[in-house]
Amino acid sequence: MARNSTIKTLAGFDFGFQPSLDRNRIMALAGVDFVDRHEVVHFTGPPGCGKTHLSIALGIEAVRAGRSVHFIGLADLVGTLARAEREGSLRGKIRFFSRFALLIVDEIGYLPVVPGGGNLFFQLVNARYERGAMILTSNHGFAEWGQIFGDPVVATALLDRLLDGAVVVQIEGAPSVRSKSGEAMR
Repeated sequence: MARNSTIKTLAGFDFGFQPSLDRNRIMALAGVDFVDRHEVVHFTGPPGCGKTHLSIALGIEAVRAGRSVHFIGLADLVGTLARAEREGSLRGKIRFFSRFALLIVDEIGYLPVVPGGGNLFFQLVNARYERGAMILTSNHGFAEWGQIFGDPVVATALLDRLLDGAVVVQIEGAPSVRSKSGEAMR
Protein backbone atom coordinates (compact mmCIF):
# COMPACT_ATOMS: atom_id res chain seq x y z
CA MET A 1 0.00 0.00 0.00
CA ALA A 2 1.79 3.09 -1.26
CA ARG A 3 2.26 6.24 0.82
CA ASN A 4 1.52 4.54 4.11
CA SER A 5 4.26 4.53 6.69
CA THR A 6 2.34 2.91 9.55
CA ILE A 7 0.67 -0.49 9.40
CA LYS A 8 -2.68 -0.59 11.16
CA THR A 9 -4.84 -3.70 11.38
CA LEU A 10 -8.37 -4.44 12.44
CA ALA A 11 -6.97 -6.66 15.20
CA GLY A 12 -5.19 -3.58 16.56
CA PHE A 13 -8.30 -1.39 16.59
CA ASP A 14 -9.95 -0.84 19.98
CA PHE A 15 -13.65 -1.18 19.22
CA GLY A 16 -14.35 -0.88 22.94
CA PHE A 17 -13.06 2.68 22.88
CA GLN A 18 -15.46 3.57 20.05
CA PRO A 19 -18.84 2.15 21.12
CA SER A 20 -20.62 4.06 18.32
CA LEU A 21 -18.99 1.74 15.79
CA ASP A 22 -20.78 -1.41 14.71
CA ARG A 23 -17.96 -3.98 14.79
CA ASN A 24 -19.96 -6.38 12.56
CA ARG A 25 -20.36 -3.68 9.93
CA ILE A 26 -16.61 -2.99 9.90
CA MET A 27 -15.80 -6.71 9.76
CA ALA A 28 -18.21 -7.07 6.82
CA LEU A 29 -16.26 -4.32 5.03
CA ALA A 30 -13.07 -6.32 5.73
CA GLY A 31 -14.40 -8.93 3.32
CA VAL A 32 -13.62 -6.23 0.68
CA ASP A 33 -16.74 -6.95 -1.40
CA PHE A 34 -17.21 -3.17 -1.53
CA VAL A 35 -14.01 -3.02 -3.60
CA ASP A 36 -15.40 -5.42 -6.18
CA ARG A 37 -18.67 -3.44 -6.28
CA HIS A 38 -16.71 -0.17 -6.78
CA GLU A 39 -18.34 1.44 -3.77
CA VAL A 40 -17.20 4.37 -1.68
CA VAL A 41 -16.77 4.09 2.09
CA HIS A 42 -16.78 7.31 4.11
CA PHE A 43 -15.36 7.45 7.63
CA THR A 44 -16.36 10.69 9.34
CA GLY A 45 -15.82 11.87 12.88
CA PRO A 46 -13.65 14.01 15.13
CA PRO A 47 -9.85 13.90 15.02
CA GLY A 48 -8.35 10.90 16.74
CA CYS A 49 -11.39 8.63 16.59
CA GLY A 50 -9.86 5.95 14.34
CA LYS A 51 -10.80 6.94 10.79
CA THR A 52 -7.31 6.61 9.34
CA HIS A 53 -6.64 3.43 11.31
CA LEU A 54 -9.77 1.80 9.89
CA SER A 55 -9.04 2.96 6.34
CA ILE A 56 -5.49 1.56 6.49
CA ALA A 57 -6.73 -1.70 8.04
CA LEU A 58 -9.32 -2.14 5.27
CA GLY A 59 -6.65 -1.31 2.70
CA ILE A 60 -4.45 -4.05 4.14
CA GLU A 61 -7.36 -6.49 3.94
CA ALA A 62 -7.83 -5.52 0.29
CA VAL A 63 -4.12 -6.13 -0.43
CA ARG A 64 -4.35 -9.51 1.31
CA ALA A 65 -7.28 -10.30 -0.98
CA GLY A 66 -5.16 -9.48 -4.02
CA ARG A 67 -6.52 -6.00 -4.79
CA SER A 68 -4.33 -3.04 -5.66
CA VAL A 69 -4.50 -0.19 -3.14
CA HIS A 70 -3.12 3.35 -2.98
CA PHE A 71 -3.23 5.54 0.14
CA ILE A 72 -2.80 9.33 -0.03
CA GLY A 73 -3.88 12.43 1.87
CA LEU A 74 -6.21 14.82 0.05
CA ALA A 75 -3.74 17.72 0.16
CA ASP A 76 -1.00 15.56 -1.41
CA LEU A 77 -3.42 14.16 -3.98
CA VAL A 78 -4.67 17.58 -5.07
CA GLY A 79 -1.12 18.95 -5.08
CA THR A 80 -0.03 16.07 -7.32
CA LEU A 81 -2.96 16.66 -9.68
CA ALA A 82 -2.29 20.42 -9.77
CA ARG A 83 1.37 19.81 -10.62
CA ALA A 84 0.37 17.37 -13.35
CA GLU A 85 -2.06 19.92 -14.77
CA ARG A 86 0.69 22.57 -14.90
CA GLU A 87 3.01 20.08 -16.60
CA GLY A 88 0.39 18.99 -19.13
CA SER A 89 0.16 15.43 -17.76
CA LEU A 90 -3.15 15.56 -15.86
CA ARG A 91 -4.84 12.85 -17.93
CA GLY A 92 -1.96 10.47 -17.28
CA LYS A 93 -1.98 11.20 -13.54
CA ILE A 94 -5.74 10.63 -13.38
CA ARG A 95 -5.21 7.31 -15.20
CA PHE A 96 -2.52 6.44 -12.63
CA PHE A 97 -4.85 7.05 -9.68
CA SER A 98 -7.69 5.27 -11.49
CA ARG A 99 -5.79 2.03 -12.00
CA PHE A 100 -5.97 0.99 -8.32
CA ALA A 101 -8.88 -1.18 -7.25
CA LEU A 102 -9.07 0.85 -4.03
CA LEU A 103 -7.99 4.46 -3.59
CA ILE A 104 -7.88 5.67 0.01
CA VAL A 105 -8.03 9.47 0.35
CA ASP A 106 -7.28 10.55 3.90
CA GLU A 107 -7.86 13.77 5.78
CA ILE A 108 -10.48 15.56 3.70
CA GLY A 109 -10.81 18.98 5.29
CA TYR A 110 -7.71 18.91 7.50
CA LEU A 111 -5.55 21.04 5.22
CA PRO A 112 -6.66 23.71 2.76
CA VAL A 113 -7.23 22.68 -0.83
CA VAL A 114 -5.38 24.76 -3.43
CA PRO A 115 -7.58 26.96 -5.66
CA GLY A 116 -9.04 24.77 -8.38
CA GLY A 117 -8.30 21.65 -6.34
CA GLY A 118 -11.96 20.76 -6.07
CA ASN A 119 -12.22 20.65 -9.85
CA LEU A 120 -9.14 18.43 -10.06
CA PHE A 121 -10.46 16.06 -7.40
CA PHE A 122 -13.81 15.99 -9.21
CA GLN A 123 -12.09 14.89 -12.44
CA LEU A 124 -10.47 11.99 -10.59
CA VAL A 125 -13.69 11.01 -8.79
CA ASN A 126 -15.56 11.19 -12.09
CA ALA A 127 -12.96 8.96 -13.77
CA ARG A 128 -13.24 6.39 -10.95
CA TYR A 129 -17.04 6.62 -10.62
CA GLU A 130 -18.52 3.09 -10.78
CA ARG A 131 -15.08 1.83 -11.93
CA GLY A 132 -13.06 1.83 -8.70
CA ALA A 133 -13.67 1.77 -4.96
CA MET A 134 -12.63 4.51 -2.58
CA ILE A 135 -12.33 5.05 1.14
CA LEU A 136 -12.51 8.68 2.26
CA THR A 137 -11.84 10.03 5.74
CA SER A 138 -12.95 13.42 7.01
CA ASN A 139 -13.52 15.28 10.23
CA HIS A 140 -16.15 17.41 8.48
CA GLY A 141 -19.75 16.71 7.59
CA PHE A 142 -20.82 16.66 3.96
CA ALA A 143 -22.58 20.03 4.34
CA GLU A 144 -19.12 21.60 4.87
CA TRP A 145 -17.58 20.28 1.66
CA GLY A 146 -18.44 23.47 -0.24
CA GLN A 147 -16.10 25.34 2.10
CA ILE A 148 -13.43 22.62 1.98
CA PHE A 149 -13.27 22.66 -1.82
CA GLY A 150 -13.98 26.38 -2.18
CA ASP A 151 -16.93 25.81 -4.48
CA PRO A 152 -20.39 24.58 -3.44
CA VAL A 153 -21.25 23.53 -7.00
CA VAL A 154 -18.15 21.33 -7.28
CA ALA A 155 -18.81 19.92 -3.80
CA THR A 156 -22.36 19.03 -4.80
CA ALA A 157 -21.12 17.28 -7.95
CA LEU A 158 -18.48 15.42 -5.92
CA LEU A 159 -20.99 14.30 -3.32
CA ASP A 160 -23.47 13.25 -6.01
CA ARG A 161 -20.95 10.65 -7.16
CA LEU A 162 -19.32 9.88 -3.82
CA LEU A 163 -22.59 9.22 -1.98
CA ASP A 164 -24.26 7.16 -4.72
CA GLY A 165 -24.52 3.73 -3.11
CA ALA A 166 -21.91 4.71 -0.52
CA VAL A 167 -21.31 3.27 2.93
CA VAL A 168 -21.15 6.08 5.48
CA VAL A 169 -19.64 5.30 8.88
CA GLN A 170 -20.03 8.15 11.37
CA ILE A 171 -17.73 7.64 14.33
CA GLU A 172 -18.87 9.39 17.48
CA GLY A 173 -17.61 9.31 21.00
CA ALA A 174 -14.06 9.86 22.18
CA PRO A 175 -12.48 12.78 20.33
CA SER A 176 -8.96 11.40 20.54
CA VAL A 177 -7.81 7.83 20.78
CA ARG A 178 -4.22 9.11 20.76
CA SER A 179 -4.49 10.58 24.25
CA LYS A 180 -5.64 7.20 25.61
CA SER A 181 -3.21 4.89 23.87
CA GLY A 182 -0.36 7.13 22.75
CA GLU A 183 -0.86 5.65 19.29
CA ALA A 184 -2.03 7.58 16.23
CA MET A 185 -5.44 6.24 15.19
CA ARG A 186 -6.82 9.23 13.31
